[in-house]
Amino acid sequence: METVTEPRSRRRMTGRERREQLIQISRTLFAEKGFDGTSIEEIAATAQVSKPVVYEHFGGKEGVYAVVVDREMQKLLSMITEALSASHSLIKLERAALALLHYIEESSEGFRILVRDSHAASGTGTFASLISEIASQVEDVLADEFVARGYDPKLAPMYAQMLVGMVALTGQWWLDVRKPGREEVAAHVVNLAWNGLTGLNPQPAITASGRAHPVVAVPRASEKELRELEKARDKELKEAEKARQREFKEAEKARVRELKERERLLKEAEKAREREEKLRQREARLVERAARLEQADQVE
Repeated sequence: METVTEPRSRRRMTGRERREQLIQISRTLFAEKGFDGTSIEEIAATAQVSKPVVYEHFGGKEGVYAVVVDREMQKLLSMITEALSASHSLIKLERAALALLHYIEESSEGFRILVRDSHAASGTGTFASLISEIASQVEDVLADEFVARGYDPKLAPMYAQMLVGMVALTGQWWLDVRKPGREEVAAHVVNLAWNGLTGLNPQPAITASGRAHPVVAVPRASEKELRELEKARDKELKEAEKARQREFKEAEKARVRELKERERLLKEAEKAREREEKLRQREARLVERAARLEQADQVE
């Protein structure tokens, strides 16, 4: 006789595991559909949980989106920062270009999230913020280089925006085309940035030093730091919600006060009309009485 064994029940996820699952699912959906095209219902359905579970962990779609974006920005920034630690400026440029393209190649979903809902040239949004943060790091590198070469270091911020914008927009274009290969694209970017249009090398290549440094993602913040960061974000969201509720209550109180004031004014206007009516009637009676007296005098 065969023994029938019941299938094991699925292990219940811990709170931390569930949170990480929701983040990964949301990351995929945001990359595919963008923030506006993704709903809490879809996130919950994909994770096979109810909507309140998502709200419990993140407070709403804005909360989980903020966590996903922050993780991607920290990951890319750590890679760029590591690349800029090289000693020679040319090597820094080569490694930074390779680091960005490596991130795009290995974390396409993350880069799509960063660029989908904003544009580098718009001056606003996630991608623009990322460009500004990277440019601020490049600015310090360029300022030192300018001083060494006798150039005005005050121009470093402008050149940093030019350089980072060129590399970032090239990466945004390469996100979809993926041709030529990563190293070849980086070589052409460096060729233009380093040699200029008048000195372009017809066959550019990454130097051995630039290629020697493996482009790997620097480990991001520890789980403890991430939890603390996410707690801080949750706190900010809750405080923002409380502020919104306070504003709503204050607006409601102001509306009630306005209604009461309007009622008071209406009552006063009504009383004024009643007083005017009584005065008019009194004046009418006085006129009528005076007319009767005048008629009596004429009869006599």
